[in-house]
Amino acid sequence: MSPARSRRPRTGLVLGAGGVLGAAWSIGALNAIAEVDGVLPHASDIIVGTSAGSVLAALLGAGFTAEQLRAHQLGMPLPHRVGIGWDYDSATGGAFPARPKLAVGSPALLRRSVTNPRHVPPLAVLAALTPPGSGNLAAVGAMVGSVADASGWVAREGIYVMSLDYDSGRRVAFGRHGSPPATIAEAVMASCAIPGWYAPVMINGRRYIDGGAWSTSNVDVLAREEVEQVYVVAPMASFVLDHPHTLTGRIERRVRRQITRRLLHEAGRVRETGAALTILAPGPEDLAVMGANMMDPSRRLEVLETSLRTSAEALRHPRPDDLSGAV
Repeated sequence: MSPARSRRPRTGLVLGAGGVLGAAWSIGALNAIAEVDGVLPHASDIIVGTSAGSVLAALLGAGFTAEQLRAHQLGMPLPHRVGIGWDYDSATGGAFPARPKLAVGSPALLRRSVTNPRHVPPLAVLAALTPPGSGNLAAVGAMVGSVADASGWVAREGIYVMSLDYDSGRRVAFGRHGSPPATIAEAVMASCAIPGWYAPVMINGRRYIDGGAWSTSNVDVLAREEVEQVYVVAPMASFVLDHPHTLTGRIERRVRRQITRRLLHEAGRVRETGAALTILAPGPEDLAVMGANMMDPSRRLEVLETSLRTSAEALRHPRPDDLSGAV
């Protein structure tokens, strides 16, 4: 067989935002991708991680497999010491944030949204208005930092950690050539700094917040990367929604509709390059288990186990006609 015919397609993996439960659901989806499609997530050429997805991107970038991440969620140790003292139920601060400060989060970004409204997405405007959080991401940084090499990053290229400069409104892909320097721990903490929940993270004198303030997935970053096959794991999107009875649940589902529209728009830009995309998002059964609070650690293991089954089923029986399951 000629080298050209035997070449493995250049692959991309996108890991979206989603809090504690989004990370658990994503690990189930990653295991399904490995099991059903025979694709090893950690071997992807480029891995784009946003918020909770950035933590998984760092661990995959350090060489851990989807199966090992699942085992770690279940309380089993990883092959070497990672995140000494890490506790999935408390390390992120619990199910609810501490009381935020009484101030506008970013007056500079708010002014930019007024003078250049087309360049600041709605989620970023909301982030600018949100009072600064007081939560601490030190435990997340310590866990991620424990897999870094001597350079402060993971020992491979192609790991992009998405964040937002809280004052300029610029989206940043830490780890990509030309982006500001940062350690993997700094980048992931910045990517996870949910406005109103955690304090912005200072890197080289600039404040950064959750990359989900720009986009919960940032799929379109891959439109410039010449990838041929892309898997998108999007715990904040849904192609088929349930109908919760609570007001909080109905509001959450409305937000999901908007996130899904944004995801499909970004995915379209990548498809225009000729890349083949597979998108996994939670369905009604997953949503029923998740509830409306994606930071509630008490539901974590049930979400993981449900995703292992529903994600595998979606991959085996995709339904592009109505956009449910995998598309």
